[in-house]
Amino acid sequence: MKKDFLVELGTEELPPKALKTLSKAFTQGIEDGLKDLELNFDSVKSYAAPRRLAVVVNGLDEQTAVKEVTVWGPPAKIAFDADGNPSKAAEAFANKNGIDVAELKTENDGKQDKLVYRKSAGGELTTGKLEGIIQNSLAKLPIAKRMRWGARRDEFVRPVQWLLILFGNELVEAEVYGVKANRETRGHRFHYDQTLIIESASEYADKLNSIAYVNADFESRRETIRQQVLAEADKVNGQAMLDEELLDEVTALVEWPVALMGKFEESFLEVPSEALVYSMKEHQKYFPVQNAAGELMPYFITISNIESKDPAQVISGNEKVIRPRLADAAFFYETDKKISLSDMRERLKPIVFQAQLGSIYDKTERVRNLAQMIAQQVDGDLAKVQRAAELCKSDLVSDMVGEFDKMQGVAGYYYAKHAGEDEEIALALQEQYLPKFAGDKLPSSKTGTIIALADRLDTLSGIFGIGQKPTGSKDPFALRRASVAVLRLLVEKELPLDLAQLLKLATINHGDSIKDSDASVATALEYMLERFRSWYEEEQIAVEVFMSVSAKNLTVPLDINRRVHAVHAFSQLSDAAALAAANKRVSNILAKLDSAVSDKVNEALLQETAEKNLAQAVAEKAEQVAPLFAAANYTEALSALADLRPVVDSFFDDVMVMADDLELRNNRLALLNKLRQLFLQVADISHLVPAK
Repeated sequence: MKKDFLVELGTEELPPKALKTLSKAFTQGIEDGLKDLELNFDSVKSYAAPRRLAVVVNGLDEQTAVKEVTVWGPPAKIAFDADGNPSKAAEAFANKNGIDVAELKTENDGKQDKLVYRKSAGGELTTGKLEGIIQNSLAKLPIAKRMRWGARRDEFVRPVQWLLILFGNELVEAEVYGVKANRETRGHRFHYDQTLIIESASEYADKLNSIAYVNADFESRRETIRQQVLAEADKVNGQAMLDEELLDEVTALVEWPVALMGKFEESFLEVPSEALVYSMKEHQKYFPVQNAAGELMPYFITISNIESKDPAQVISGNEKVIRPRLADAAFFYETDKKISLSDMRERLKPIVFQAQLGSIYDKTERVRNLAQMIAQQVDGDLAKVQRAAELCKSDLVSDMVGEFDKMQGVAGYYYAKHAGEDEEIALALQEQYLPKFAGDKLPSSKTGTIIALADRLDTLSGIFGIGQKPTGSKDPFALRRASVAVLRLLVEKELPLDLAQLLKLATINHGDSIKDSDASVATALEYMLERFRSWYEEEQIAVEVFMSVSAKNLTVPLDINRRVHAVHAFSQLSDAAALAAANKRVSNILAKLDSAVSDKVNEALLQETAEKNLAQAVAEKAEQVAPLFAAANYTEALSALADLRPVVDSFFDDVMVMADDLELRNNRLALLNKLRQLFLQVADISHLVPAK
C-alpha cells in the first residue's frame, strides 16, 4: 500500500537569497532518508515560500520491506563442548537474538560449521520513521548562521512557528524544534491571517493557493512573476530587464505576487543608466524597463506581496521611495564630474593596495609601466595605453563608486567621456575588469585588453612575490579568477605572449618589494598554467591530453592551447592509441640508457626491411610536416604523422632494437629517437597511454 507524505515547516521569514538552497537541501535530505530505509516512492515535490519549507512525497510505501536476515554466530567447535553442551558463547548468541539455546542450529557458511539464526526484518510502519528522517534532514541544512528563540536551546535559521506532517489522511505524531505536528498551516499574513486545516497531503498546494493566498510552489511563483513583469513592461512598449538572480530573490520574498509599474522623472535618465539600474535592483528589488534599443526608460516594476484594492497607492508609495535613491545617484554623478580623473588619482596615494606592495596609486604606476611593455609586443597605442593605465583606478575614490560599488570602472568610463578623453581610453577604464567571472565577455578594445592583462599580472606577481599563494578555500585577492582571466585574454584574444616573460617583467616592476624574483615567477607560472587543467576538463578534454603538452614546459598560453586541441583531435584517431603506446615504449627504452642518443641515422647500417621503411617514412614525414610546424598548424601535422602507424608497428614486430652489435643498436636507437622527436615537436604523446 502507498500513501502521499507531506511535511511543512513553518517559520518566520527565511533569508530570501538562501531559500532555494535550503529548499533543495531539505528535499534532498528527505529523499535520502527514505532511500536509506529502502522505502519506495513515485515522486518528490518541493515547496518553498518566505515562511515555509515543505516536501510532498507521492506514492510512499506504508511500511519498510520485509526481508530475510541471516545472522552467523561463533563456530560450532566453540559453541559446544565435547559432550555437545552449549558453551557461554552459544548462550550469548542465543540471548542476543532472543531465542532459547535449544533452538540453536548449525550450518556451514562455506568455510566451517557455525551457529546460525534466520529471522525476518523490516515490515516497520513508515509513520514511525518520518520524524527521524525530518530531523536529520533539517540538521544537515547548509545554514551559515543559526539563531535561537524563546527559552529553548534549539537553533535554526529562523524561529519555527508550526509543523504540519501528514501521511495520506493520517496525522503523524512528531516534534521538531519544540513544535508538535498538527494539521494546521498558515495563510498569507494579510489576505488570510489565520490557520488552514489540511486534511490530506494531496490537497496541500491547491488548498493554500485557492483559499489562503499562498502559492507555495517556488518555480510556479517565479514563472508567475516573470509573466506579470513582462506584461507590465509591454504596457509601455518596453522590455523588462529580467535579471535571473533578482527574479529568484523576489520570488523568495513574496507568497502572493502582484506586479505593479511605477514611473520616475525623465530627468534622472541623464545619470548613467548603470547607476539607476543598480539602485533599482540592489536597493529596491525593482525590475528596470528598457526600450527596443536597449535604452533605459523612466519606469520600474515592483512585486507586491498583496493584492491591493487600491494599487495606485502602492505604486505611489514605491515612487516616493525610489525618487530619493535616484536623486542620490544624480547628486553623486554631478559632484564627481567637477573633479578630474587626474585629481582623483592623486587621492589614491594614501589608500593601501597591500601593505608590502604599496598604495593603489603605486599600483597604477606599475600597471602603466607593464602595460606599455605589453603594448610594444602587441602593437598597441602607447599613448592611449599610458593614459588609460594612469587613470584606471581613479574612480575608486568617486562618490558614485563609494555608494554603488558595482559602478567601479563604469563610473570611470562616464567621467572620462565627460572630460573629453579618447573613446578607447574611456572604454579601457571599464573593460579593465573583464572578464569578471567564468564565461564573462572579454574587452572589445586592444587598450582595454592590455590594461586588463597588466592589472592582473601586477596583482599576481606581487601577491606571489610576497609569499601569499592561495591555500585551500582562502583566496583574498581572487588569484584563481585573475589567473583564468589572464589565460582567457591571451588565448581568446590570440596574443602570442610568453607568460613567463610577462610575470618576470611584472615582478621586476615591484622592485625591492619582492626578494626572490626567480622563485616567485616560477611559483606563479606553475600556479597559473595549472588553471588550464580545469579549463580543459570543462571542455571534456582528457587530462592526459593536457599532460602530454604540459610535459614540454611551454610558457606561451596561446601556443599551449593550440597544441592541446591538436593532441585532443589526434587522440580521437584510430591510430592514436598505437602510436602513443609506441612513443611510450621508445621513451622507456631511451630513459634506461646511460648516455644521450643521436638522431642521426646511418642508412648504411639499416638491415631489416622494417627499419628501412621506418627510416624512409620518418624522413618523408619530417619534410612534409616542417611547414605545418612552422605555421603552428599542429592539428594537421599530427594528423599527417598518424600515417606512420603501420611502419612503426612493423618495426617493433620485426626488428630487435637492442641488438648485440653496438653500432647496429645505436643506429636503431637513433631512428627511434628521430621518430620520437618528430612527435615531440607538438607534445609528448606517450602521456596518452593510461597509467596502469
